[in-house]
Amino acid sequence: MSTSDKNPVILVCNDDGIFSPGIRALAQVADEFGDVEIIAPDRQQSAVGHAVTVNTPLRSRAFQIDGRFNGQAVTGTPADSVKLAHDQLMKRKPDLVVSGINHGSNAGINILYSGTVSAATEGTILGYPSIAVSCTDYDEDADLSGAKDAARKVIGYVLSEGLPKGVTMNLNVPAGPLKGIKWARQANSRYVEEFEGRVDPNNRSYYWMTGKLELLDEGDDLDVNVLEKGYASLTPIQYDMTAYNLLKKNKDIEL
Repeated sequence: MSTSDKNPVILVCNDDGIFSPGIRALAQVADEFGDVEIIAPDRQQSAVGHAVTVNTPLRSRAFQIDGRFNGQAVTGTPADSVKLAHDQLMKRKPDLVVSGINHGSNAGINILYSGTVSAATEGTILGYPSIAVSCTDYDEDADLSGAKDAARKVIGYVLSEGLPKGVTMNLNVPAGPLKGIKWARQANSRYVEEFEGRVDPNNRSYYWMTGKLELLDEGDDLDVNVLEKGYASLTPIQYDMTAYNLLKKNKDIEL
């Protein structure tokens, strides 16, 4: 799409790094709707959550990506990238922030750990409609066609309808062609983790984390279950962590 002050400005970020296949795929979709700027970490930043850099300076380097997109590689986290884009790197503020396409699911408890989701929620905190997009396949050569089609539909919806204050769209899509998109709620889940002790060639101990996702919930409307049935899951999420039921129950209790 040609650049114009009338076109929506779309900031594209991720946590897999600015040179990942997923961010290129998402930028191609976003380009159908507006003027794209890619500002993302300069390296892999998976599972960093909403971490921000406070004790070291941030730097950015300009790139041309695929010969068509302006890009900035940031020496920080996904949340850093969005913050820096908002305050310093973008001449026009974004009308939309999209993060992804992540390689790996960000459904269930993964929402809490995900740098991809955190880039989108940082956009929401800054006041921009924001979407996180993930493909359930971890392979960098995964078929992202369905994720691109789903992202296209959700971007169109959000640009047309907007989002309530404080709400981010979290989209997860199986690899391959898109079967359909279903609204879903975040599954109550956790990881059952184990740490395998090993010894390196210098006879120093280290630990390698393994584990599996444990579902603590049930229902056809869970994001994890929607994905298991081959559909994309679309979950409106928010960063307000207040336990309102307990707050209401205890409001008259003096401590």
